[in-house]
Amino acid sequence: MTQIGEVALWVALILSLFGAVLAFAGGRRGRGDWVLSAERSVFAVLGLLVVAAASIIAAFVGNEYGYRYVAGYSNRELSLYYKITGLWAGQTGSLVFWALLLSLFASIVVWQNRRQNREFMPYVAGTLLVVLAFFMGVVIFASNPFELMDFTPADGRGLNPQLQNYWMTIHPPTLYLGFTAFTIPFAFAVSALLSGRLDTRWITTTRRWTLLAWFFLTNGIIFGMMWAYVELGWGGYWFWDPVENASLLPWLTGTAFLHSVMIQEKRGMLKLWNVLLILGTFLLSIFATFLTRSGLIESVHSFAQNLTISWIFLGFLSFLVISCGALVWWRRKAFLPENRLESAVSREGAFLLNNLVFIAAMLTVLWGTMFPLISEGLTGNKITVGPPFFNRVNIPLGLLLLGLLGIGPIIAWRKATARNLVRNFSAPVGVALAVAVVLFAMGVRHVQALLTFVLGAFTMTTIVVEFWKGTRARARIEGEGLALAFVHLMERNRRRYGGYVVHAGFVVMFMGFAGAAYDVEKQVSLRPGEQMRIGSPFGHEYTLTYQAMSAYPAPNMTKVIASVDVARNGRPAGVLTAEKRSYRQREEVASEVGIRRAWNEDLYLILAGIDDINGVVQGTNPRPIVTFRVLVQPLVPWIWIGGFIMALGTLVALWPGAEPARPNPVRQKVRAPERIAMTEAELVEA
Repeated sequence: MTQIGEVALWVALILSLFGAVLAFAGGRRGRGDWVLSAERSVFAVLGLLVVAAASIIAAFVGNEYGYRYVAGYSNRELSLYYKITGLWAGQTGSLVFWALLLSLFASIVVWQNRRQNREFMPYVAGTLLVVLAFFMGVVIFASNPFELMDFTPADGRGLNPQLQNYWMTIHPPTLYLGFTAFTIPFAFAVSALLSGRLDTRWITTTRRWTLLAWFFLTNGIIFGMMWAYVELGWGGYWFWDPVENASLLPWLTGTAFLHSVMIQEKRGMLKLWNVLLILGTFLLSIFATFLTRSGLIESVHSFAQNLTISWIFLGFLSFLVISCGALVWWRRKAFLPENRLESAVSREGAFLLNNLVFIAAMLTVLWGTMFPLISEGLTGNKITVGPPFFNRVNIPLGLLLLGLLGIGPIIAWRKATARNLVRNFSAPVGVALAVAVVLFAMGVRHVQALLTFVLGAFTMTTIVVEFWKGTRARARIEGEGLALAFVHLMERNRRRYGGYVVHAGFVVMFMGFAGAAYDVEKQVSLRPGEQMRIGSPFGHEYTLTYQAMSAYPAPNMTKVIASVDVARNGRPAGVLTAEKRSYRQREEVASEVGIRRAWNEDLYLILAGIDDINGVVQGTNPRPIVTFRVLVQPLVPWIWIGGFIMALGTLVALWPGAEPARPNPVRQKVRAPERIAMTEAELVEA
């Protein structure tokens, strides 16, 4: 099976190159038969990559340790689930998986457009096949998953303990889905540049693909935060780690693109800007893939250093940058705007400021991530940039974005009048001021947290008011109940109201971030039966009683578990356990934290140290002194709730809308007098 997989990779590479040549030549010469052959090669490459991926999984499941990749990431005691996910556990397999996902999306887009958008498809297929050929070339020549060792060991080294976690099995695939899905709008943008069709058609054609890519990338980042929170055992979820930052870069530009395309669709502006944004988003996706695999940066997420892969990625990235720059320069006269910005106090102005903030955040993160490498290259000394730098710059930018979320969707196009501003912003500003007064009276003095809650209240109020206005207007016009009017409102404009739901999730998530300003932390050493107390910012107190320590062997590891009884304000609140896991094959120790979750805070328990862990394992010391690190983290659950709301809103926007119903003459005749009798205010509201 593995031999078949290696052959499949070679054939897929040859077919990709052959198909790319046919696609570009067919588009240039108007040869539909050549283009059709290129599109069929996309389907063939998908089938071949499925065979290659299945071969790798078969090698893992079959414990074929003669293969270097399998021996490095598996062992006999590893569960079947983690053996299957071994496909993307290491650098080699993850590159195959990246190509597999891209070939899947390429096949879907070719199938979708077999009878439409034919003027775009030659260059779309050609671009996708070039990217596929690159990844398969890297796999075959620099990181072959079917490379044999000089000998076959009796067992493998095993999977990295930190990867043996549920969230880590779904975090990388979800990120890859986001990265690869962004290749589709990139390919259409390249096709639009090559063909000269730079109107809004390439944007509307790829709208759902862009949303899908953003959906996966957003969820992938959140899944990574969940993994860091439960697995790394330091009490946080984001450390501005270089690989974390690498995934954030295309998210920032992709989010900016989703907002700026609305200006081009509505007003015919920002044509060049939108092309640059989508090209930049794909380039940053490739950059993130390079950064993770180069080994040039120190990160718990990165793979081992491989200079060959580093140079290949840098070469491909340089080729892409030069090619995209040349295409944009070639078509520069086609980007003339159809309209001009009439006033900064307008929806166009708000969206433009929104884009500038996103790009400023992206450049900040990029600079901070690359500065250690730049400093080492120039001076020989690696200067590390830590969280204080990123927080100092990005928190103010985030607060500005939070406020713009409430302004952009409801301010008028072209130029907002004083009447428009008063009508749309009186209620949100009033609620925000009331929240500021209440929180200040309650003792909230942390400036950034206070601003987050106030701006969050402002933005959330604009969202609620927009939903209420739309629902009430529809209920009056159509004679429906409020609940039915709300459902139909969502159905008729999924993109708009799905976007509002995403914004609501963003607000909730930001409030969860603000809770970090009031974290409480204690570290104590306890004997069995001893207690410690820790307060909560919400006024209650937790009492933790260390009960016992136990150790027992488990598949692939030995577990040492500390049990702690928890009481909240004197009432029993369950039992928390924290662990140390010793992995036999890799001779590594990993921590597992205990978390008591509530709607408004987490109680986070870390087993920081054991004075005689060998005695515990051997059974000679069942009552050791244990050091616990305990944190009370307010509003952390809101981060995950906000992420869920954002995902839900994206799905609403993605879901195909219902076809407009044919007008009913009888119904229109009956309801005409009511419509004529509507007031001017009701018509404006509708």
